[in-house]
Amino acid sequence: MPKTTLDYKGLQCPMPVLKLAATFKKAASGDVFEVISDDKGFEPDITAWCKETGNPLNSLTKSGNDITATITKK
Repeated sequence: MPKTTLDYKGLQCPMPVLKLAATFKKAASGDVFEVISDDKGFEPDITAWCKETGNPLNSLTKSGNDITATITKK
């Protein structure tokens, strides 16, 4: 399944998660998204959002200031 990359660098909490939630409303089950953020609060926010919504957090990596989360829509 191809991934859709969403670059949310420059946005501060809670905007990356709010934008992702809006995208997920239009997405199909099984769609995979790679979300990139440089907000320090993104890691705990996306982890909590995935637990709350039941959407699987496939991976979470850090590179410099960037945090990349790969999530599949349930």
